[in-house]
Amino acid sequence: MPKSLDKVKVGVVGCGKISDAYFRGTGFFDNVEMVACADLVPQVAQAKAEQHGVEALTVEELLNRPEIEIVLNLTIPQAHAEIALAALAAGKHVHCEKPLAVNLADGKRVVEAARRCNLLVGCAPDTFMGAGHQTTRKLIDDGWIGRPIAGTAFMMGHGPESWHPNPGFYYQLGGGPMFDMGPYYLTALINLLGPIKKVCGKTAKTFPERLATCKEHYGEILPVEVTTHHAGVLEFQSGALITLTMSFDIWRHAHSPIEIYGTEGSLQAPDPNSFGKAIRVFRAGAEQWSEMPYSHIYHDNSRGIGVADMAAAIRTGRPHRCHGDMACHVLEVMCAFDQSSQTGQAVEIESPCRQPAPLPTGLLHGRIDAEA
Repeated sequence: MPKSLDKVKVGVVGCGKISDAYFRGTGFFDNVEMVACADLVPQVAQAKAEQHGVEALTVEELLNRPEIEIVLNLTIPQAHAEIALAALAAGKHVHCEKPLAVNLADGKRVVEAARRCNLLVGCAPDTFMGAGHQTTRKLIDDGWIGRPIAGTAFMMGHGPESWHPNPGFYYQLGGGPMFDMGPYYLTALINLLGPIKKVCGKTAKTFPERLATCKEHYGEILPVEVTTHHAGVLEFQSGALITLTMSFDIWRHAHSPIEIYGTEGSLQAPDPNSFGKAIRVFRAGAEQWSEMPYSHIYHDNSRGIGVADMAAAIRTGRPHRCHGDMACHVLEVMCAFDQSSQTGQAVEIESPCRQPAPLPTGLLHGRIDAEA
């Protein structure tokens, strides 16, 4: 088989809970093959390898395997930049779990290193490639609500300390509602509306500590190092203004995850941390919202579709959708909320970003690109 048709082999670094979703998700696609995994704890890597039928390696061994073309970086956020840079230095393309890095300087280093090495770097989330947000994108692109002029985005809850087995991380550097969930919302909005021009935000750390009530850490006091409530306005290069709130300080709310308001109607988009769920449109002159059918496939959990898309880009030379510039753009926007809050000034977003191309309609399951 010529290399252009070969499956792209992938090695996983970081064998935590999220790795199972990637092993399952990439298995849907016919252009990628998971072949190895590594973890700082060898026993963890060995157990994951046995579970999914791959080879357990050390990180160094994995980076030195010539047949591995993509390193799937599923380490903790504080290690994302370090592992990405090491993989790029070893000549591997890299797809990271979100966020790209825990600070903008490291994010830029990763993107610049990839460009210098002529390699691809990508970053989660890839949920915007699912049926829900691809259908939403098509509705906007096809003019169902006219020109988008405004919108809202809400992710509000009371933190993970009651249910997550390791909730302390969420209140440390790289955590908080913005760095944990912001990538889903911001990436989805960039997919729908294009890049962001300016951020005006206010942030707060409402509680200096949290009480863990999950069974694994029941009764532990969790110090809060990051801001836990973010509110502000995103000005897009298109001119659209989106009001966004991300919070771990709210007990309950009744807002839609994302709504987009246009000159000729309104649209309710699905939860961006999902691949499907309902899409509703209200058009001028209508009496009520209409639920819209999917125009695209991949409405089930397809985490890993971004890796498959990168693999297709490697083989064909086309741009990939979960690209590093967008991840760095999202990282700069997230950092801008605290910066704007501290200075009292709006923050201009400087990092370049292209709106990712929509997926084709009519795809066969297991495919990313339309057949010739």
